[in-house]
Amino acid sequence: MTRQEEMSDVQPDAELDLRGVICPYNFVKTKLKLEAMEPGQVLAVILDDGEPIRNVPRSVKDDGHTVLAQEPLEQSFRVIIRKRMNE
Repeated sequence: MTRQEEMSDVQPDAELDLRGVICPYNFVKTKLKLEAMEPGQVLAVILDDGEPIRNVPRSVKDDGHTVLAQEPLEQSFRVIIRKRMNE
């Protein structure tokens, strides 16, 4: 099984559609949503191309979370994030 197939088996516990939300608000909304989730849960975030897809995945990694996948989705991207285990 490829890594992409493994990722498609991951079912997000929550999803945020942040298309049209500018930086840094898209990261702030992502961070707040992750804070409300249990350790190890998975969040899918839909982001615009450009600054959002460059900045949000890097920022959540810097925050200690794991980016499991980034998938193109029409004019945007779907980013799958697993909340860090240690709180």
